[in-house]
Amino acid sequence: MISRRKLLGGIAASAAAAGTGLAFAGSRASGAESAAPRAAGSTMPLTIVNKTGQFANSSIWVYIVGNEGGRQVRVTPDGKLAPIALSDNGSDGVTDYAIPLSGSGDTKLTLPRMSGRIYVALGSKLKFKAVADGAGNAALQYPAGWVSGDPNFQIMHDCAEFTFNSSGMFCNTTMVDMFSVPLAIRLTGAKDQTTGTLKDGGRARIFSDLAGVDAFKRLIIGDNLRVIAPGHGMGAGLFAQDYFASYIDQVWDVYGSKDLKVTTNAGTFTGRVSGGKFSFTGPASVSFDKPSTKDVLFCDGALAAPNDGTTGPVAAILGAGFNRTTLHNSAAQPTSKPGAFYGEQVTNHYAKALHAATVDGKAYGFAFDDVADFASYIQDTDPKAITLTLTPF
Repeated sequence: MISRRKLLGGIAASAAAAGTGLAFAGSRASGAESAAPRAAGSTMPLTIVNKTGQFANSSIWVYIVGNEGGRQVRVTPDGKLAPIALSDNGSDGVTDYAIPLSGSGDTKLTLPRMSGRIYVALGSKLKFKAVADGAGNAALQYPAGWVSGDPNFQIMHDCAEFTFNSSGMFCNTTMVDMFSVPLAIRLTGAKDQTTGTLKDGGRARIFSDLAGVDAFKRLIIGDNLRVIAPGHGMGAGLFAQDYFASYIDQVWDVYGSKDLKVTTNAGTFTGRVSGGKFSFTGPASVSFDKPSTKDVLFCDGALAAPNDGTTGPVAAILGAGFNRTTLHNSAAQPTSKPGAFYGEQVTNHYAKALHAATVDGKAYGFAFDDVADFASYIQDTDPKAITLTLTPF
């Protein structure tokens, strides 16, 4: 299994060493990316389409940044890979890696093999600073829209994530950290797939839905500039540190007296809470300490999911069950009926609002939103072209 965390994690590791705001979270908990029947091409056409209805092409810039072969790179306007260099910082202390959109119509670019993000900035350019990471290598400080002191905090921006390699293209529209610009990806090749498209009025609906939930309304930044994920809201003092505590207690109490069955690709695990731990037997023996609200929202800490085929998949399914608040009343996980998700008063209303606003019901609202295939993720082992559309506001 090639997980999203593994494919994109190298960039995050470099960024973390550099003290950046980049946070690639989540993984493919099921449905592994299979080997390609033949090697994908070394480049792919990338089309950027502006359908915002509010911003002209001249007010939108694209940045393609990430890593390739262990080094941090960016894509130039002519489709070439260029290493990040400290000397790229200008007199203002930041780089200018912006790729402007065409004067009119769609923008045609070339995407080389790499893993990374396609950022879009609306109204103003983003400020990426080249810095030395912990190993002395050049790296980028990425935008952190949930940090009020970040130089890009007042700039409208968003991104999609991808890995393009010899096995194909693996991509998603991510809201794991925040949501601001509605984006849709179309990937053509062996299949013709689209994900991320919002319903008409979907952007406004997301802000409206969250404004109506007291615990989540403070996550809205500015005049609907963006909404940040509740995990980041905790760090900014905008979200309760113990929000999920009552639900976590409920789950712990329920499974202190009955079993939970968790089915993964490795087989079915049977778990029960005893001695403060949720312990499972089956294909392997795995156990989990009682998580905190932070652990649930980031699917980390007590719910950390290594790429080991046993602990990782169980942790991912538990993380999804906590966020979707299905764990307490469904003793067979994962659940796959979206009508049963987010039904409790204490639930991840951020993820709920995102899913409710998308055409296909899929979104990346938390790190393991791909459990049971509910993430805005698509892949193709024989890709021919990719289109990123900034959809109507």
